[in-house]
Amino acid sequence: MASKSTVTIEQTGSPIRREQSQRATLIGLKLNKLHRRATLEDTPAVRGMIAKVAHLVKVVEE
Repeated sequence: MASKSTVTIEQTGSPIRREQSQRATLIGLKLNKLHRRATLEDTPAVRGMIAKVAHLVKVVEE
């Protein structure tokens, strides 16, 4: 069985004064405070969520 690829993201922007949907997306990505990191499975759904809040997160290369 092949290992699943993952993506690590770090929150770089605050959700203050952002739309509720963007706040919910950050929570869905397991982020809620600055400089927190989350490692998630690399799926099209996760990539779409990252794209929606791209101005608040960055992909960390490890």
